Amino acid sequence: MLSAAANTMSNNGGSYSNDRPASAGEPELATDAASGGFFHSDYKKHEDLKQMLDSNKDGLKLEAMKRIIGMVAKGRDASELFPAVVKNVVSKNIEVKKLVYVYLVRYAEDQQDLALLSISTFQRALKDPNQLIRASALRVLSSIRVSMIVPIVMLAIKDSASDMSPYVRKTAAHAIPKLYSLDPEQKEELIAVLEKLLSDKTTLVVGSAVMAFEEVCPERIDLIHKNYRKLCNLLVDVDEWGQVVIVNMLTRYARTQFTNPNADDAEEEENRPFYDSDSDSSNSKKPKFSLDPDHRLLLRNTKPLLQSRNASVVMAVAQLYHHAAPRSEVMIAAKALIRLLRGHREVQSIVLHCIASISISRKGMFEPFLKSFFVRTSDATHIKLLKLDILTNLATETSIGVILREFQTYISSSDKEFVGASIQAIGRCASNIKEVTDTCLNGLVSLLSNRDEAVVAESVVVIKKLLQTQPNEHKDIIAHMAKLMDFITVPQARASILWLLGEYSDRVPKIAPDVLRKMAKSFINEQDIVKLQTLNLAVKLYLSNPNQTKLLCQYVFQLAKYDQNYDIRDRARFLRHFIFNQDGGTAGTKLSQFAKKIFLAPKPAPMLESRFKDSQFQLGTLSHYLDTPCVGHHILPQFPEVAPDPSVRDVAEPVSAHEIKDERHSRKEKRDKKATKEKEKSFYSEDESSPAEVSESESEDESTDSSESSSEDRESSEYSSDSDKYSEEDEKKKKNVIKKLNNSDSGSSSQDFDSENESNSEESEEEEKIKPVKREGKEDAKEKPKSNLDLLLDLDDVIPITPIMTPSLGGFLTPMNPLQLNGVTEVAASFIPIKATELLNKVSGKGLKLDFRFTRSQHLVSSAMNSIELTFSNESSTTIKDIKVGNKNLPSGIQVHDFMPIQILQPKTTSSSTIGVNFNDSTQPVNLNINYQKDDETLSSSVTVKAPVGELVRSVMVTESFFTAEQAKLKGMNEHVVKIAFPGHNRKIISQKVFESANVALISSEGNILRFAAQTLASKSLVLITIKIGETDDLEVCVNCEKMVIGSMLLNDIKANFK
Repeated sequence: MLSAAANTMSNNGGSYSNDRPASAGEPELATDAASGGFFHSDYKKHEDLKQMLDSNKDGLKLEAMKRIIGMVAKGRDASELFPAVVKNVVSKNIEVKKLVYVYLVRYAEDQQDLALLSISTFQRALKDPNQLIRASALRVLSSIRVSMIVPIVMLAIKDSASDMSPYVRKTAAHAIPKLYSLDPEQKEELIAVLEKLLSDKTTLVVGSAVMAFEEVCPERIDLIHKNYRKLCNLLVDVDEWGQVVIVNMLTRYARTQFTNPNADDAEEEENRPFYDSDSDSSNSKKPKFSLDPDHRLLLRNTKPLLQSRNASVVMAVAQLYHHAAPRSEVMIAAKALIRLLRGHREVQSIVLHCIASISISRKGMFEPFLKSFFVRTSDATHIKLLKLDILTNLATETSIGVILREFQTYISSSDKEFVGASIQAIGRCASNIKEVTDTCLNGLVSLLSNRDEAVVAESVVVIKKLLQTQPNEHKDIIAHMAKLMDFITVPQARASILWLLGEYSDRVPKIAPDVLRKMAKSFINEQDIVKLQTLNLAVKLYLSNPNQTKLLCQYVFQLAKYDQNYDIRDRARFLRHFIFNQDGGTAGTKLSQFAKKIFLAPKPAPMLESRFKDSQFQLGTLSHYLDTPCVGHHILPQFPEVAPDPSVRDVAEPVSAHEIKDERHSRKEKRDKKATKEKEKSFYSEDESSPAEVSESESEDESTDSSESSSEDRESSEYSSDSDKYSEEDEKKKKNVIKKLNNSDSGSSSQDFDSENESNSEESEEEEKIKPVKREGKEDAKEKPKSNLDLLLDLDDVIPITPIMTPSLGGFLTPMNPLQLNGVTEVAASFIPIKATELLNKVSGKGLKLDFRFTRSQHLVSSAMNSIELTFSNESSTTIKDIKVGNKNLPSGIQVHDFMPIQILQPKTTSSSTIGVNFNDSTQPVNLNINYQKDDETLSSSVTVKAPVGELVRSVMVTESFFTAEQAKLKGMNEHVVKIAFPGHNRKIISQKVFESANVALISSEGNILRFAAQTLASKSLVLITIKIGETDDLEVCVNCEKMVIGSMLLNDIKANFK
């Protein structure tokens, strides 16, 4: 029987096969299933495996253990085999012993009594020469959850923490949290072991040690101080699981040890005076915030991890940058997060949750990737809802047009939940961006005629919330919704309409009582939520219009008195005393007196906010995903006001035995140097030292130089010094060639380092002759050339400051010809405003006055820029010098081309200059500092330039047929219409009013219709204006524009100019 089993094992090739051998001791099954087999009383489960484990052959035992581990991996219960397996813990075969330990780790907690019998075997295994056996023994020991063996486990962990094998030390770190959960009183002893493991310089151990630190004593931040720089330097080489743990821990460490890198920005926003003249803060320069070197070390060493293949690592680094990096550097994490959206659905869900939270406070971070959040038909519903939240958070005046068009297409989706969320998102956009409120309301009202009842119901609810912000301007919408009561059957929508009619019954005094009459007819058949709002409507109408509604109210309350639902009956009983004083008591009289104040009090409009707002949890954690504290959650601390002492992170490197040995033999080496120098004098010049001397001096300096980095870093520094050695030798040869041939050639070493050495040698030849080796060694110690890895890590650290100018219409001397594109020709402005606007008054400017005006001409640098004329006036009695642009605080997408500096401005004189601004089709203000010198004092004044929407367009000429065709394409939300009362039909005056409002060109003026055209400067979107002159004294103005915000604002400006 055993030989058959052995043959089977050899046939299987010793693989992890879960198929049982053909005749390996299994009970023979009868041909008739009912006569034996599983139903037989003598059948024993896993009998064949037990017999194989009891055999004397290691091959059979190994095959049995492979099958058992296979069962465990598939989730089958193998606990019955514990007694047979635990006996083999003393096996001499290493492969068998490994698999036995794997099994025991799984079942030691369930079978504690049997596991305790083998304690002595585990203790002996801790001294086994094989590191895998030592680690497995410790893993099994720590898995036995019996308080009796706590001292044994503690002793095993202490011994393993000093083991020569990194794998065993890693296992010791994993055992620490297990022992802590079993006996929390051992915390102090475990912290001592943990401190030792945290100082380990092996990448295999560091991640596990930090994990144990997070589980046992996350509050002991002092344990991290000495190891902080080492952790940062080793981070790139740690395994991915360890990188996630370390980065999350260092995020909290940075929040406690470094000051807020964005504190200055927040203070400037809070403390900025209402008027510039109120404070001289704008004229005084604040010291620039400098990042702590250790803070910079963390950010620089984590940046390469953004390219990791592991989504958890990228997510960890992104949350570090969000929570602890300067605002200007957080942008680099955006592209990495967008890359993760191509992953699995589960990864998408986590990443989108984090982006939704980030996008609330950092809108500009994800604006360039707006299209990445557009919904796909293959997305799951919860992914669609998250993308909707993000799109709503990212909506600005510039991007709202694209986003609203996207939302319009979502409404036709078959996913009802998604459609409802899309309508709510439109409502949120309308409440957040006032320029599109009217457009969104009109769009939602058009949805009320949709065939889908769910769409209509959701639209009614959103319209109700929007109307609360400005009910006076939308009486017709309230009346239109009242008419829908005959068709809408969704209870929530019917209740919202009734609430609106009751709240604003004075706006529709004739419609509200009629709706109450209809509701009284159908009161019995309505849902409870509708009945409650009907009662509220009855009370409000009784208080505002008792003559028409008194009898209706009595009828409704009588119906409610006998309703089946006790909530309806209680509400009716409660409200009755406010309007019907049956008893005539003083209590009823007082209620009636204050009824209007209670029911008709003005109510604040609801705030439509994102559900991710004010989340206090660390990004990427389970607590953040569920928005509730979970087990193991650590609160993210606030930045300290003053940074703690940074010297706690300084570590003195211990002197090694090799360094002592080098010092002992230094005298002998010096004697050798002298002999070598005499021999090589014929080849090398007098003022140069030999490569051998240079290399020896470098090795001496390296041996005495202290560093906080790990052994891997020390190896890399030695490698770089070796490479420098060869580059120095090449340089010496190169200098000799230069002296002979007087010809320059490029060498292998870096130019900066070479030039520095050359200049130093020319300045101090005499010192070089006396101490050539020692001086060059010091220079190497002061400034070492960077290795390839350092150059890679420093990539993108420096942001270019100088603006890039690319004239879009040729060079400065190129004549400005009319630009014709797709039937659209740019033409000169029909009207140029002469009046200038004050930008800086002479009080705030300490005598310097600044006015500006839009010239409506094309800027030389770019056709997308507005050309703004600046007029500087010196109103003081002293000369002002060196007037130029200082710091610029520019929103995303806006560019500024500075004016030419004015060298001198005499008293009582004026000088003009031109500045170019690309507003990127938005009305966001541009904040600049104007720097100048007066009385040998450097002053700086802050100014704000804001463009009227009419200056964001440039006049163009198109054919009338082209105008009509393009206007037909821009309907719906892209069309804005208003009627204006304007006496007289003088076409010249009407055209002049339009020209004053915007830089447009007159296309045609036939009949009673005037047409004007322009295009936006940045995106070249057409702006079409049509004015119809009515028979009476009124005008109908229609603006069609792809940019909805620009169209809406331009219509308001034209309307205001006509008034």
